[in-house]
Amino acid sequence: MKIVVMGSGGVGGYFGARLAASGADVTFIARGEHLKAMQRDGLKVLSANGDLTVKPVTVTDDIPSIGHADLVMIAVKLWSTEDVARSIAPLMGPNSTVVSWQNGVVAEDILIKQYGKERVIGGVSNIAALIDAPGVVRHNGTMARLIFAELDGKPSKRIEAFAALCKQANIDHVVSDDINRAIWQKFIFLASFSGMTCATRLSIGPIRSDPETRAMLKAALQEVVAIGRAKGVSLPDDQAEQSLAWADNLPATMVASMLGDLNRGNRLELPWLSGNVVALGKELGVATRVHQFIYTVLKLHADGIAPNK
Repeated sequence: MKIVVMGSGGVGGYFGARLAASGADVTFIARGEHLKAMQRDGLKVLSANGDLTVKPVTVTDDIPSIGHADLVMIAVKLWSTEDVARSIAPLMGPNSTVVSWQNGVVAEDILIKQYGKERVIGGVSNIAALIDAPGVVRHNGTMARLIFAELDGKPSKRIEAFAALCKQANIDHVVSDDINRAIWQKFIFLASFSGMTCATRLSIGPIRSDPETRAMLKAALQEVVAIGRAKGVSLPDDQAEQSLAWADNLPATMVASMLGDLNRGNRLELPWLSGNVVALGKELGVATRVHQFIYTVLKLHADGIAPNK
C-alpha cells in the first residue's frame, strides 16, 4: 500500500513515521524549513512510546511528482481542507482512497464532494503532538490511537490492509462499527475541551476541579451532544458523562493544541469547533450558550492576533 501523508506536523508526522519505520511505503508532503530539515536529517519523533528517526525519509513539496497513491492521509489544519482536497487530485488514481485525521465534523463532507463517497473512509486520530523543531515531532503523553472504518460500516479489503499496516507498526488502532459516531464523540470532547482551556488560558486540571468551571465544561459537552442527536448521530445516553470522565482522566497539565496556537498568536481552528457548534445550533434550534460565549470571547484571535496586541 502506497501511503501519502498530506501534512507532516504532529499527527501526520507521528503516525506516518511509525508506519514508515515499520517498512510501509510512505511519502510525506511538507514545506518550508520542516521540509528542508526532513530532507537533510530525516524525520525524528520524540515520544514516551519510543523515540525514532526515519532517515532517509521520502518527502517532497511537489505533489504531482508522487504519482497515484493507494491511501492519502489528510492531517492539516481545518481551514486548509478545501484547498488541500483540490491539491491532492494528482494523487487520486482510480483506486485511491483518502482519509482525514483532522478535528471537527466537516472534512468528510468536503472530501466526498470532491471525490465521491466511495473514495473516502472515515477517520479519527487521538493524539497530542506538534512540530517541536523543523524535522522533529514531539508526542505529548502516551495516547496515540487511530480509529477508522468505511463510512457505511461494512468490512473491506482496504480497511483490512490498513489495519494490518497499523498492527505491523505497533500503532494502537480500532476499526469502528460506527465511524460517524466516533467522529462526533471526538468533536463533542474537543470542541468543549479546546474552548474551555482557551477561554480560561488554563490546563484541564483547575477547570475540572473548580465547581463552576466544571459545570461550564459539562454544559459545553451537553450542548454538542444535543446537536449530535439532532443530526441523527447514535450517541450513548450518558455521552456527556463519558466525555467528562475522559477529561477527568487526562493529566492535570493537559491543554488543547489550540491554546498553544492562541498563545503563539497563530490562527485558530475556533470557527470549525465552537463556531461550528454555534452555527449548527442555530440551524437545528439547539441552544448553545456556552459555546456562543467561548466563540465570542475568542473570535478576535481566530485569525492569529496575539493576546497582548
